[in-house]
Amino acid sequence: MSPTIAPMRSPNLQRLFLTGLLTLLPIWLTWVVVKFVFVLLSDTSRPLIGPLLNNLATTSPQALGWLNDQWVQTAIALAATLGVILLSGAMARRVVGQTVLRWFESLIKRIPLASTIYGSARQLLDILQTKPDGTQRVVLVDFPHNQMKSIGFVTKVMREEGTGRELAAVYVPTTPNPTSGYLEIVPVELITPTDWTVDQAMSFIISGGAVSPATIPFSAPAANAATDTDTPA
Repeated sequence: MSPTIAPMRSPNLQRLFLTGLLTLLPIWLTWVVVKFVFVLLSDTSRPLIGPLLNNLATTSPQALGWLNDQWVQTAIALAATLGVILLSGAMARRVVGQTVLRWFESLIKRIPLASTIYGSARQLLDILQTKPDGTQRVVLVDFPHNQMKSIGFVTKVMREEGTGRELAAVYVPTTPNPTSGYLEIVPVELITPTDWTVDQAMSFIISGGAVSPATIPFSAPAANAATDTDTPA
């Protein structure tokens, strides 16, 4: 009697779809973030680089006509922006660069709307680069409701008028673009502290949670203390 050969099963389409989706999703997310950064940087220099390259291509179309290609102008604009950023960083470390920066800031302060925007952005960046006093910088807050948590950055600790209760101003950035977000005023006892650095939190936000530690705190210290008190010995 010949042995029975089990029929080959065709791959489950739903399983194949989920496997392909999970394989391509990190690649797609990386592409979205990189594309956003590259387009943002290249668009900064494009208004200056574009006309210059077009003029060069017009003067010598046979030798320099390739400068009219869109990808060439994007690459050169991106390189120019990166060069300006690196040059600014190098200059900021020198006395001459610091003098120019102070002169630029004094000029910005004379423009009403620009002074408010620049001053606020400068203070936010300075706060994120320094260690907080008494309060962990990277925290979790109940947002958008108390059964969900969002990563936030404590920018300032204030006191409630009348009661003196401590309140934290928490900036909650959005994913994958952390430059936009929400400002929450949260009682200090309701925030959940973490041991994350700002760089770790930024990686978590930009990657959509793909880059994260194995464990993360979720309940606020006050809630943990209440749970421990209610648990019988």
